[in-house]
Amino acid sequence: MDELTSTFVTESRDQLLAMEDGLLKLEQAPDDASNLGAIFRAAHTIKGGAGVVECHYIEAFTHKVENVLDKLRNGEIPVSSELSTVLLECCDHLGALLDALANGLPQPEAAVQQRGDALLAELSRKFLGEDAAGGALPVEHEADLAASGGGIVVTDAWHISLRFGPGVLKNGTDPLSFLHYLTSLGEIIALTTLADAMPGAAQMDPECCYLGFELRFQTRASKAQIESVFDFVRDECTLHILPPNSKIEEYLKLIDQLPEDSMRLGEILVRSGALTQSELEAGLAAQSGAAAAGEMAAPPPIGEILVGQKVVHKEIVEAAANRQAAVNEKKAGEARMIRVHADKLDQLIDLVGELVIAGAGTSLLAQRSGYSELVESTSVLRRLVEDIRDSALQLRMVQIGETFNRFNRVVRDGSRELGKSIDLLITGAETELDKSVVEKLGDPLMHLVRNAIDHGIETPAVRAQRGKPENGTVQLNAYHDSGSVVIEVIDDGGGLPKEKIRAKAIERGLLDPAATLTEHEIINLIFEAGFSTADQVTNISGRGVGMDVVRRNIQGLRGSVEVSTNEGQGSTFTVRLPLTLAIIDGFLTGVGKAAYVVPLESVVECIELTETTAGRNYLNLRGEVLPFVRLRELFEIGGEVPARQNVVIVHYAGRKAGLVVDTLLGEFQTVIKPLGVLFRHLRGIGGSTILGSGEVALILDVPALVGLVGSSEERRLAAPRRETALTP
Repeated sequence: MDELTSTFVTESRDQLLAMEDGLLKLEQAPDDASNLGAIFRAAHTIKGGAGVVECHYIEAFTHKVENVLDKLRNGEIPVSSELSTVLLECCDHLGALLDALANGLPQPEAAVQQRGDALLAELSRKFLGEDAAGGALPVEHEADLAASGGGIVVTDAWHISLRFGPGVLKNGTDPLSFLHYLTSLGEIIALTTLADAMPGAAQMDPECCYLGFELRFQTRASKAQIESVFDFVRDECTLHILPPNSKIEEYLKLIDQLPEDSMRLGEILVRSGALTQSELEAGLAAQSGAAAAGEMAAPPPIGEILVGQKVVHKEIVEAAANRQAAVNEKKAGEARMIRVHADKLDQLIDLVGELVIAGAGTSLLAQRSGYSELVESTSVLRRLVEDIRDSALQLRMVQIGETFNRFNRVVRDGSRELGKSIDLLITGAETELDKSVVEKLGDPLMHLVRNAIDHGIETPAVRAQRGKPENGTVQLNAYHDSGSVVIEVIDDGGGLPKEKIRAKAIERGLLDPAATLTEHEIINLIFEAGFSTADQVTNISGRGVGMDVVRRNIQGLRGSVEVSTNEGQGSTFTVRLPLTLAIIDGFLTGVGKAAYVVPLESVVECIELTETTAGRNYLNLRGEVLPFVRLRELFEIGGEVPARQNVVIVHYAGRKAGLVVDTLLGEFQTVIKPLGVLFRHLRGIGGSTILGSGEVALILDVPALVGLVGSSEERRLAAPRRETALTP
């Protein structure tokens, strides 16, 4: 695939996303002209690009889709659920055609081609009024044509101002013949003959024409067709054609829907049909004449001249000028942007990571040398490296809104398949996170949204019985919290049935019937492999696969997923993810000879460990109970315990915990290196890094450690309750 084709495929996929997003909005706002224009422009851009790369099967298919969209924006066919569904299927088919082009196929595969032919036949039959061969279907009644907008509206008309030159009769031309020919295009509903140029009888020349006409003309013809009636006498008459008031709104709409090409004001007016080419040339000639005559310091704008010549309305000129300014501004913005391959960005991040490591080593050597000038110089270097790191990471930051918008289609199709009415509410779409995280987040979010549609939202009948609105709501929300990105999938459905979850877990052997679990632990059973509470399997969910994959994939991103539920009112799945997977600010600690890095955004404060309650791993932090874990015991590090130990207090998802370490070594820029396959099952370790001395330090997985500390304390508290319950 050459570079031109590759660019076309990439840009067309972006246009398809915009087109699909517009179609999903169409049902909610069928009268939104700007949305209709955006959908049409997306299809038009794809068709034009296909012609450039000579991909005729994409060009032909998109041309038919464009015809339907053209009828839609002209009001010839109404917006309907059926039309939206077919056009969304056309978007899917265009995606398949782009895949065929990207794979270098001269024609799509037989199954894809067959699906495309079926869609084209459906478009022709249902929305274009054509048979399968493309011929027009017969019109049964004239009343149907008038009802569909094909009839003539007699309340508004074109205004034609016509002044014949005095020599028109000498050339053998009859002025009235043009008026008779004009009636072949429509109906003259008013005619005023002007004789103001008529001289006195003594000065009158019988071979000269002194008459002018003012006409109100009703027609469906365009301005260019009306002007063509007078082509033979165009140089010997003064002609002004103003459209009816009803046409002004149409021209404004056409101007707004023009392709976003760089065009001059006159070109925009001609392309929209509000101005003919000859009228534009006459206006330009008048502008040039004024400049040559030196009547003023600067010639008047062409728009002002055209309005003065009464060939176009002022409102249309202003709309064209605004369109021109908007396109120029957008083009200028695009000129400031450049597409960069993701691999090049990844390579840049890797190099910045090595620069961070090398800078840390240089700073360490400078501190050991004792030279103050060298230490100061390396501190400046370290600050610059930090700035380079932040700028490089910002290049990979993308908004999550694009990922969220893909679920509009999922919710629409899923709700229709299940016979439910579900709205998708998106908030926090502007939240940014690393592109590599976004790419791996699509599948987990897909599972969560589909489960919310299937298991969460009830049927309209059940919701009505429970006093809820028939329309269910699934909300996607994103925001930043303590150096992490939080993504919530919220539904207002029936919630998770805790007793049913417990019973299913016992039935499948996942839980001992005698076990005592907290509500949080019961709910988290849904993340076990093979677990499902669905009574029947659907195309969307119910096979017991997905939720365990969700947790595993999110943990692979150094994140966590939690669920909270209120039975009968809904559930909230909360996904917490790091902002980036590459480089972070860390807090370096030591336990024995080992070094551990705590992500700095998780650190609250550090205190000295003085005394603890006997038999308990918690301490009193200013009246607050703080559980902690000793890293020496957790990781089985030998050696003598120092007389003085420190507690690094960390927080995650609203919970605090303490990490007991031997020494505190200060802040440290950390380049995250993933652990090997052999170490992927380690609890509490999220990766590794290289220190300035060349030694390896392990990066602590704060979410896992906070969860470990919390669950161990819950088990400690639950044990006495179970013993009390078993005592006779």
